[in-house]
Amino acid sequence: MGPGLYLDIGKKARDLLYRDYQTDQKFTLTTLTANGVAITASSTKKNDIIFGEIQSQLKNKNITVDVKANSESNLLTTVTIDELATPGLKSIISFVVPDQKSGKVELQYLHDYAGVNASIGLTANPIVNLSGVFGTGAVSVGADVSLDTATGNFTKYNAGLSFTNADLIAALTLNNKGDALNASYYHSVSPLTSTAVGAELTHSFSSNENTLTFGTQHALDPLTLVKARFNNFGKASALIQHQWRPKSFITISGEVDTKAIEKSSKVGLICCSKPGGVLLWGRTAIFGSS
Repeated sequence: MGPGLYLDIGKKARDLLYRDYQTDQKFTLTTLTANGVAITASSTKKNDIIFGEIQSQLKNKNITVDVKANSESNLLTTVTIDELATPGLKSIISFVVPDQKSGKVELQYLHDYAGVNASIGLTANPIVNLSGVFGTGAVSVGADVSLDTATGNFTKYNAGLSFTNADLIAALTLNNKGDALNASYYHSVSPLTSTAVGAELTHSFSSNENTLTFGTQHALDPLTLVKARFNNFGKASALIQHQWRPKSFITISGEVDTKAIEKSSKVGLICCSKPGGVLLWGRTAIFGSS
């Protein structure tokens, strides 16, 4: 296996520490038509504001077209072409209506020893982004830079290093134009029970502040997974996820500030089901004082 793309550096640890921890209220319904078109309608309530969105997806051989409209009258269209001209090459074209400056063309190329992603905005003075990872599935190094051609300034420059063996993944990245140093690790303790531990340490040079987050997960049985995390600011979160039927999950997650127990806690409920080609996904948030 190759090194992947730049976004894959540290992804295992990020998924362990942050994935599925949700407290927003959200409802999503997806249906699949006979000709393979997937239509998704969703509604999200956050801070007493409701956002609506509808999305359709059509796949034909190696071409995928996504069209997404939201309650803010924006229409996002994305066209993805896999295996373009040569194996491992993917092209992505996206634009938002009515934003005339949102158009973007992106190319991704995956090789056994490299992963390259390049994008350019479809404007007179576009933002150009280039990221690359070189190495193997065991050791890789990469960089991610963005240039604003209108001003000639770099809007982003990051660098990363990743080390992977049979049960351990460690990553070191320099982000935010060199202001934030991030170190993370992911350790698979027992694949049979999906038991894993991970941690992430972020140091900000400008504020001289450190953020340390620990996390773990464990499968109580083949159908039930529990996760927990804790950081040095006293924020503790946990979730339990149960597969009550094939491709159907229910997840309960919660968060509490251990340094201010008297403040409101957050609890989220996620229900995801895909019976007979229909996906139903709902989230609710409950706030209550301890």
